[in-house]
Amino acid sequence: MKKIKKINMPGRIQKIGGFIFCILVIFVFLSGCTARHYLKSADNEAYRTISEKTNGIPNLEKNFSIETNQPVLLDDMPVCEQADESLGAEGNSEIGARIISLEKALEIAVKNSRTYQTEKENLYLEALNLTLARHRYRPIFSGNAGATYRKEVREGIDKLTDEHSISGSGGVGMDMLLHTGGRIATSFTADFLRFLTGDPRVATSSELAATLTQPLLRGAGYKVAMENLTQSERNLLYALRNFSRFRQQFTVQVARSYFGVLQNKDRVRNEWLGYQSYKRSAARERAFADVGLRKLADLGRLEQEELNAETAWISAVRNYKQSLDQFKILIGLPTDAKIILDDRDLQKLTIKDPQITLEDAVKIALDCRLDFYNVRDQFEDAARKIDIAKNGLLPDLNLVLATSVSSKPGSGLPELDLDRTRWSAGVNVNLPFDRKAERNTYRTALINYQRAKRSLELAVDNIKLDVYDSWRLLDQAKRTYESSELAVELSRRRVEEQDLLAELGRGTAEAKVAAQNSYISSLNQRTSALVNHTIARLDFWRNLGVLSIKDSGLWEEIDNVRTNSTISKSN
Repeated sequence: MKKIKKINMPGRIQKIGGFIFCILVIFVFLSGCTARHYLKSADNEAYRTISEKTNGIPNLEKNFSIETNQPVLLDDMPVCEQADESLGAEGNSEIGARIISLEKALEIAVKNSRTYQTEKENLYLEALNLTLARHRYRPIFSGNAGATYRKEVREGIDKLTDEHSISGSGGVGMDMLLHTGGRIATSFTADFLRFLTGDPRVATSSELAATLTQPLLRGAGYKVAMENLTQSERNLLYALRNFSRFRQQFTVQVARSYFGVLQNKDRVRNEWLGYQSYKRSAARERAFADVGLRKLADLGRLEQEELNAETAWISAVRNYKQSLDQFKILIGLPTDAKIILDDRDLQKLTIKDPQITLEDAVKIALDCRLDFYNVRDQFEDAARKIDIAKNGLLPDLNLVLATSVSSKPGSGLPELDLDRTRWSAGVNVNLPFDRKAERNTYRTALINYQRAKRSLELAVDNIKLDVYDSWRLLDQAKRTYESSELAVELSRRRVEEQDLLAELGRGTAEAKVAAQNSYISSLNQRTSALVNHTIARLDFWRNLGVLSIKDSGLWEEIDNVRTNSTISKSN
């Protein structure tokens, strides 16, 4: 019977197990650190990429960041200490509320609006895409390693022995795309085998290799090779322009909603005044009816109008509260936030006409609208992609150069032997027998070019339409305001006259109702026209592309449009 010789190696095995355990612990620890490192690295590179392209693009934040949960401090805002009687029972709920100005509301919106945050993230993601596109044209390194512990039973002449060995392999490589369309790939690999028992020999080998593949027809040339990077660069520029345009639209949207809330509150006050007037008139007519000086029909008419006025007032209160809650959501505050808006902002509004002709306004809009820049540049993209698609129809003809040098068997690492150098040169050809996909791509590029051309023409017409429409809205709002000013004064006199006639017992219910309704309507119309003119003026500057937005979200009033319209064109 053959004897089996057992080799006891508990010490070595324990050392190897302990070493592997330490590596696992370090790997787990570094995983968490690596995630934090990658997050910071992505932010730094994306923000740096955005900063590189902001020159010449207005209305961008100086310190762009997508960090959320920025604090909203309302402690420095004044507190409402007295209820507005026009709100009735709802007025008590506003006692202790913070009074928010338009400037503060815009600051809150920029920090907390969900829509605003989404747009910032869209810009960030486009910058992140560009960082990857750039990375592909830089040296990309890779590495791998592996180790195996092996136990084998070998049969000798008169005994069986356990043979223990460790083998391993590793390598590093580099891959890089060239601006000519070529690719360089290099690698260094090494292998070793170590016997822990018996024969103490060590087997090693290593090799250094490099390959250059350069297209000569299809895929060759700077324009073709760099197309993905070129498009990524331009996509980020488009995203920056879109974000600048969004900031203008967002400011106008917040201002429209802000003044809409104040307008609704002003309507509450007007409806409350009308309701109180009808209550007094009905009480007076009721006293006259009791002594037989009024017909019951006239009294009934006033009592009915009193009920209608109360209903209109209650509806106005509901609309005001609802619009206030909707405004909170727009700027990113919870609906139960205890705030009210500053009435003084509504009182500050005045009619300001832009000092510019319609013809000049159209020229400035075509020169300054960033969204028009995008459409124009996308037309250039479509033209460039036709040439790229043409290149795809060519046959594949690639020059391939390869070289490698290896070590002598059993030599140390990394001892390379230059006498063991090998190299080769060749050409790979792939004839274009099947180019249906490329054919379709080329035809699609031609169609997209025509579409881009029509889009450019349409953009010019739409910009002109925006300017014309804004101009008409401004003029309409101005005329409406002027008419409502006269209407307020005339209807106020009619109400005073009807009140005087009613006290003398000579007025009629119909005349009183008509005068009071006209007065309330003219008050509401005047406020509406003032707000509409303000928003139309902001829209007008936005449609010209010259509305300047601060980091806080507040706009800058425009005194000289020719100065403000000077915008450098970024390509």
